[in-house]
Amino acid sequence: MGCRGTDSWSALLRVVAEKDEAGVTRLVPDPWRRLPGRGAWLHPTGDCLEQALRRRAFGRALRTSAATDPEAVARHVRELAPRHTPDVL
Repeated sequence: MGCRGTDSWSALLRVVAEKDEAGVTRLVPDPWRRLPGRGAWLHPTGDCLEQALRRRAFGRALRTSAATDPEAVARHVRELAPRHTPDVL
């Protein structure tokens, strides 16, 4: 979504939008692909996340006009980054 590249589903991170008790829409990582609702897919890298935020792609992909808080997704990507290596055949 951020880099607009294509990849296998196993190499992408699903993200959904959820409202909290205060009514704030937050982006939530869904690595197990189980959360309900519309999902957006991106590479679990800082570059892809940064491009998606800069392009405001989450609002379009998730069909929400509310401002979204990407902190949970950014934290997940930071934690995953050292372990994320593409499959090499």
